[in-house]
Amino acid sequence: MLCLKARTLFSPTFSNTFSPPKRLPHLKPSFSFKPYTQSPPSKPTTNIKMSSETIEHVVLFKVKDNTDPSKVNAMVNGLNALISLEQIVHITAVPVLRTRSQPLTFTHVLHSRYKSKDDLAAYSAHPSHVSVVKENVLPIIDDIMAVDWVSSSDEGHVYSVPSGSAVKLTFLKLKENLGEDVKSEIFRAIKGIKDSFPQISQISYGENFSPARAKGYTLASLAVYPGVSDLEAVDSNHEFVNSQKDKVRDYLESVVVVDYEVPSPPQSASL
Repeated sequence: MLCLKARTLFSPTFSNTFSPPKRLPHLKPSFSFKPYTQSPPSKPTTNIKMSSETIEHVVLFKVKDNTDPSKVNAMVNGLNALISLEQIVHITAVPVLRTRSQPLTFTHVLHSRYKSKDDLAAYSAHPSHVSVVKENVLPIIDDIMAVDWVSSSDEGHVYSVPSGSAVKLTFLKLKENLGEDVKSEIFRAIKGIKDSFPQISQISYGENFSPARAKGYTLASLAVYPGVSDLEAVDSNHEFVNSQKDKVRDYLESVVVVDYEVPSPPQSASL
C-alpha cells in the first residue's frame, strides 16, 4: 500500500523543535504490506460527489540511496496502474516535492481514495496490489509510513484530484493524555485554513484508523490547491500561518509535512 515553500499551519517551522530533516541510516525493511479485488472500469476525471464516505489512504516511502532509476520508475508506474482496480476512485504515486519532518524523511508518496473501508481492505488484498508491493516496492525502500482516515469535509464526498494540482499532506503526533476536545480544536484550525483561502479547492482531515505503520501519528489532513504557485501563496501568508500555529502549538509532539504535485497525463503526439 501505500500515498512547498512558505509554511502552512503545520509546517516544520511550527516550533523550534522541527529542524530540517536528517538523513535516515540505511535500514533493512522490517515492515510488510497487507493486501486490497476487481476489474478495470474507467475512472472519472472530474470531481464527483456521492453520498457514501470518502476513505483517504496515504503511504510515504523512502527509497534506498543509489537505487537504479528504472526500478524507481517501475514502482511508481506499477502503483499508478492499480487505478484499474474497481475499488479505487483516485490514486496518485509520485516523488515528493518537499518533505518537512524531523527525524523522518521520505522520497515518494502514494495517495488513494475509496468509498468505504471495505473497498480499502479489498484493494489491499488484491493480487495485483500484492504483486506490485512484493516485486517493485519492498525491494527498493528503506522506510515507510501509512495513514488512513475517514474524511471530514463540508464539501461533500469529492473523490478525484485534478491533474496539475498541488497537495499538502500533514500528519500530527499529539502529546500524551490529551482529550477529544483538543482534537476538535485542531480540526477547527485546519478547517479555518480553507475558510480563509478560497483557492484551496479541497480539504480533508480526520483521525487515523490504521495505527500499525503510522509511527504514532494520529491526526491527518490533506489540502488540494490548483497548482504549486497557489500552495506557495498560501504558505507565504506568515501572519495568518503564525496565528493558526499558536492555536495548537502546545498540543503537538511532532509534525510531518509532505508536498507533491499530481502529474498531468502524457500528451499523445499529433499526426
